[in-house]
Amino acid sequence: MSDPIETAILNKLAAIGPGKSIEPAEVAKELQPEQWQRMLPKVRAIALHLMRQGQLTITKKGKPVDPDNFRGVTRLRQPTEEETALALSRRPPVVDEGDDD
Repeated sequence: MSDPIETAILNKLAAIGPGKSIEPAEVAKELQPEQWQRMLPKVRAIALHLMRQGQLTITKKGKPVDPDNFRGVTRLRQPTEEETALALSRRPPVVDEGDDD
């Protein structure tokens, strides 16, 4: 976890605890207070990556979004066990590219 955006997102979620959410803009403002708008697309991209890994849930109006089809105002929260399992089931299988001989 060396990416500062990823670290900031996960630290903020850990600090507020389960069931509560944050706005992506909160993370952007923490990292770059003067130019947080420029940071926001990166925060959203990292959040989407973390959602696909089952590490957080992106919500809209309190409901989890489809990671492949959403837009608009969203929030970030810790995932439930079911949401983590769903995210991990959507991941493509790891292909061993080793020698078959």
